[in-house]
Amino acid sequence: MSNNKLRVEKIGGTTMSRFGEVLDNVILRDKNDIYNRIFVVSAYSGITNELLEHKKTGQPGIYQTFAQNEDIEPAMSKLKDRLCELNHSFAGIGLNVKTADQFICERIAFAVNILKSMDNVLSSGYVNRTEVLLAARELLSSIGEMHSAFNSAIILENLGYSATFVDLSGWQDIRERTIDQRIHDNFNEIEPSKTICFATGYTKGTEGIMREFDRGYSEVTFSKIAVLLGAAEAIIHKEYHLCSGDPLIIGEDKVHPICNTNFDVADQLADVGMEAIHPKASKPLETADIPIRIKNAFDPSHSGTLFTKDYLCPHSKTEVITGSSEVTCLEIHDTRMVGEVGFDMQIMRLLLDHHISYINKATNANTIDVIIYEKDCTPELIHDMREHFEDVDTQDVAIVCAIGSNIAKPGILAKATKALADADINILTVSQTSRQTNMQFTIDRDHFVLAQRALHRALCEENNA
Repeated sequence: MSNNKLRVEKIGGTTMSRFGEVLDNVILRDKNDIYNRIFVVSAYSGITNELLEHKKTGQPGIYQTFAQNEDIEPAMSKLKDRLCELNHSFAGIGLNVKTADQFICERIAFAVNILKSMDNVLSSGYVNRTEVLLAARELLSSIGEMHSAFNSAIILENLGYSATFVDLSGWQDIRERTIDQRIHDNFNEIEPSKTICFATGYTKGTEGIMREFDRGYSEVTFSKIAVLLGAAEAIIHKEYHLCSGDPLIIGEDKVHPICNTNFDVADQLADVGMEAIHPKASKPLETADIPIRIKNAFDPSHSGTLFTKDYLCPHSKTEVITGSSEVTCLEIHDTRMVGEVGFDMQIMRLLLDHHISYINKATNANTIDVIIYEKDCTPELIHDMREHFEDVDTQDVAIVCAIGSNIAKPGILAKATKALADADINILTVSQTSRQTNMQFTIDRDHFVLAQRALHRALCEENNA
């Protein structure tokens, strides 16, 4: 059932760490419009990295300590001290530090006891180790969001507003419920028009939210709440605008925010690692026809980027230049493939066996290039490929993309390739489907930054827009 006033809004970890500014810019910016809003919050910046592992570098956190059967109490004690320090940093904006400290200390003590019990069960040798480790990841990941959501509600209450902490973590709840059931039950007796809701980004469910979504779980919670409660709009607050290019690469003075685009563009961005929203979270919103808005929490006057189902730019335009330098070109050369129906099916089956999703595929009479993420190009995959095909090679490369809801314009591909040629960049592969939303170029990895600058200058900057 649709609620034409309800907005479900997600606040990321880096943004949450600047909660004083979030209060002014997001939550209390319009004093006449503070209710009918559900905020789904991530843990404060760096906390989930400490609990699990660093999202970008892979540096191990407390989870790895547990997985290696080491004593987790010192690490959990250190985490407790850090979370209490964070509590003190919010004292000036209304947090009752004593209440907040008591809350998080109780939760950490409970988590330590559960993890010790899990460790004892593992030591018995009678249980599936994988299942227990997954449960440990679920438990650990919930701590950060419990902390930030509870604090947010307490701060708003102390400022004189009605606020509700919506704990979806399943704290001491032994009932078996799916993720959707828990969300439904927790919100069943809450009236968002009368209270500001702060929900944990983690949701406990029988299916295990991290089994399928891992670190994308908070956006999945956000998406499910919006769909189940029939929100009018789903908003994600970040610490930056979604721009025509990476400001750190292109230059802040040259990029500009994207104002309107569609869900197809969101998928294209996610496919190369530039996630405006996790694709498993955006798809239910798209199906329910709930628009997504990406906003810069620290530039509140800007309306942000609106993703809708049917938007098509009225004139041909490249909306964003992006890409990834963490990809590998897997080259399969086999003289038997020419004219052989379904030859590439063998490649696809091997990728499926290794649980690998490819980004791009280029083919000719006897060569198929498959672009995959570098982390997926394991020795085991290469071994299996060489068992089946004549010649298999790999090359560490980069891909750069020109993306837009409508880039169907004669000469735009020629313009892009000329820009790369003028920058003395050789194109290894090029791909564009008939839908014409994404031109992808595979290039030498050393040219990753230069290629983005060249394409942005040719396709996105004012005199070429």
